[in-house]
Amino acid sequence: MSIQKLRAAQIRETYLKFFERHGHTIVPSTSLVVADDPTLLFVNSGMVPFKDVFLGLEQRPYSRATTAQKCLRVSGKHNDLEEVGPSPRHQTFFEMLGNFSFGDYFKADAIAMAWKLLVEEFKLPVERLWFTVFAGDDEVPADEEAAQLWIAQGADPARVLRFGRKDNFWVMGDTGPCGPCSEITMYIGDDLAKMSAAGVNSDDPDYVEIWNNVFMQYERSTMRPLPRQSVDTGMGLERMTMVMQGVHSNYDTDLFVPIINRIITELGSDEAHYRANLAPYRAIADHSRAIAFLIADGVLPGNNGRSYVLRRILRRAAYQGRSIGFTRPFLAEVISTVIGEMAPAYPQLAERHAFILESANAEEQQFLRTLSGGISRLSTIIEQVQSSGGNAVPGNDAFVLKDTYGFPLDLTQRIAGEAGLTVDEAGYTAAMNEQRERSRAAAQFKRGADAEIWADKGLPSTEFLGYTQVAASGQILALVANGDDVSSATTGSPVEIVLDRTPFYAESGGQVGDSGRLVGPHGTVRVDDTLRPAPGLIVHYGVVESGQVTVGEAVQAEVAVTRRADIERNHTATHMLQRALRDVVGEHAAQAGSLVAPDRLRFDFTHNRALDTAQLREIESRLNAWVRADGAVAWQVMDYQAALDAGAIALFGEKYGDQVRMVTIERNGTTSMEFASRDSRELCGGTHVKRTGEIGYVRLVGESSIGSGIRRIEALTGRGAEVWAEQQAEVLRDLAGRLGVSVAQVSERVEQLVSENRQRQQELDALRGKMARASIESLLDTVNRDGAVPVLAAQVEAEDANRLREMGDWLRDKLGSGVIVLGTVIAEKPQILTMVTPDLVKAGYHAGNLVKALAQIVGGGGGGRPEMAQAGGRDVRKLAEVIARAPELVAEQKK
Repeated sequence: MSIQKLRAAQIRETYLKFFERHGHTIVPSTSLVVADDPTLLFVNSGMVPFKDVFLGLEQRPYSRATTAQKCLRVSGKHNDLEEVGPSPRHQTFFEMLGNFSFGDYFKADAIAMAWKLLVEEFKLPVERLWFTVFAGDDEVPADEEAAQLWIAQGADPARVLRFGRKDNFWVMGDTGPCGPCSEITMYIGDDLAKMSAAGVNSDDPDYVEIWNNVFMQYERSTMRPLPRQSVDTGMGLERMTMVMQGVHSNYDTDLFVPIINRIITELGSDEAHYRANLAPYRAIADHSRAIAFLIADGVLPGNNGRSYVLRRILRRAAYQGRSIGFTRPFLAEVISTVIGEMAPAYPQLAERHAFILESANAEEQQFLRTLSGGISRLSTIIEQVQSSGGNAVPGNDAFVLKDTYGFPLDLTQRIAGEAGLTVDEAGYTAAMNEQRERSRAAAQFKRGADAEIWADKGLPSTEFLGYTQVAASGQILALVANGDDVSSATTGSPVEIVLDRTPFYAESGGQVGDSGRLVGPHGTVRVDDTLRPAPGLIVHYGVVESGQVTVGEAVQAEVAVTRRADIERNHTATHMLQRALRDVVGEHAAQAGSLVAPDRLRFDFTHNRALDTAQLREIESRLNAWVRADGAVAWQVMDYQAALDAGAIALFGEKYGDQVRMVTIERNGTTSMEFASRDSRELCGGTHVKRTGEIGYVRLVGESSIGSGIRRIEALTGRGAEVWAEQQAEVLRDLAGRLGVSVAQVSERVEQLVSENRQRQQELDALRGKMARASIESLLDTVNRDGAVPVLAAQVEAEDANRLREMGDWLRDKLGSGVIVLGTVIAEKPQILTMVTPDLVKAGYHAGNLVKALAQIVGGGGGGRPEMAQAGGRDVRKLAEVIARAPELVAEQKK
């Protein structure tokens, strides 16, 4: 088979440019993180970013689009994770090339363009192409139109096949658009004489599906024709690259070969080792791509949701590495190659290069430590199974190993198999299903009651006036009291009110909603909060303070201006903080959440370590230099891509339209004087001060960790910073008074007191040590010498395990040769320490075995090394029995 060989980058570019020439707008790939869609963890197909457009809920300025969309399939019905590695054509991360028509062209144009691209541009041999259409059923007629269109283009009628709903009918859900689809399959086998229709839609690896045209033709609930018929086309880049490069595995294409070569280099292996271990090499290569793109899109390893998916993928890659011989962290090196290969098409990989590698390496190192603990735990389980005469690791234990230690089932099975055991897979599956049910119940996404109330009222969108006004007139369009629609409400009634226009800002993007009041001709409403429970609607929540308000009345909407000004100071300062933070610690410090309230601001960001004092001081200095420069704060509405090209920061996972609001905060003189830096440019719908000087002063008051790879800074501005400064000054004045010194001398006096206290503590510890040694010296007189070896067994007082070991060490040195058993009570639980002197260890005595036997008496367990071991228990009352039976159990150890 002779086909022009194109690199993956050439295929991607050819596809996009072809459809651009045919009137399509090239739309950049969205983040893998799905915005505003609780049904999906990640984008799993090319049409996901256009879902609302197809449903008629969103308008775009174009009716034709083409994309190269990042996709991830690791959950739900589209879960390819377990196939990745063994399968030559499955990936978790992949790129879907797509062309879309939103009520513009339909089947004829879609099929004609597909033929022209594949046959004329890519020059695929027509004699190897097969075309499938919907065969029809009792509900929907056969798609003979599509069949005839393929034949009209030049397809052999014998290679136009009909299939049922399973293969050739697409639905979005129980409602919404649906319709037949037409797929293109290519035969890539070596012998055309063996090609037949039986291979299409089969598992035969010589047949590869390369294209799918979805014709959105009907409304699912009624099966009536849609008023605006649309097209969703998808072509997987990985499979198309495989076809055009003449190979039979996606992993043999230029998308994966450089990554696999890097794995070979890092491991010090060779091609033969790779060919003998295809599955783990492939899994590492695939997972490294997924890891790079997930972290670049703002996801970090964790225990819930998207973070857990990333953790699972990364740990799966790490243990696959271990299975082929890696004994050290290696993923960062492999991911670096991924970034080098993919950054030309996806620049955010290069922008966050260092952070991606640092985050991946930290998680891999943590997992390797956990893995060691898991192996130790599994060894104990295997020992228990063998000692009880069993032949299988219990399923629940296998699941705990996976859930707690990240041990996949196949790794547990391999280690258990080496010990001659199997794993109870049924029990494992049952435990896993129970956990899934718990997770599913915890992860249900539900709209709030307010959303249910407002979603279906059919009200027009509220006109927001708050960028330029804090007071304006508006008409009451809807009024809700106690969850019911009402025409009027009187004094004391809690109400929710929608106006046709309002200056009140609804809570969004971290900025809290406005408060204030609505003044009507017959009554006044105190507005306590403003929210947006349904798209386009701004709802005022409050109480009727006096009189009566009625639907249809005109009211004067008055925002609480002092509170609004405090919020705006904090909001503008939040933008400045993000810019200063990136300047100081790096561009990887992306926003991961925020709160803009009147009394404070909170900013969460991605970073793997605590900021030190010098960094915090520099950030604060930059911010206040910016405030003093009194830079202008301006905004403009512009095209999304133009804003990005201008350097605007867009939040990962946030959903933006084609027209966006870019807020620019100028630095003025700070660029040439203090702390040179760039202006702040962010996509933002919130309200801001007009100049940075209005902020007054910024004070950072906290920096902490709130999760794996996520830090939080808390800060105050304006009046809040002023109150904080006065409170700190008052504390300092009070402290000076208590110490009897001036404010300037407080630090010196405190240091003096700390030094005196440290000296007294040292003297006290030394005295306690002398008293303790005196008390334990007497224990040497209680050594039992009746047996083969001396045994010192006693119950002592010790505040913690370290103190207990100190006693044991001292007694062992004094005893010279013998066995020591000490018991004590710590935190109301019995603790046992055993020690064996070196000469007796050589003779066969074992402190770990001894403590294990003693711990059973108090209802506990433990173990340790031959020379020293510790154990805990539950029953304090039996500690005396431990001491009494110690000589007997020591004697039983003699070999």
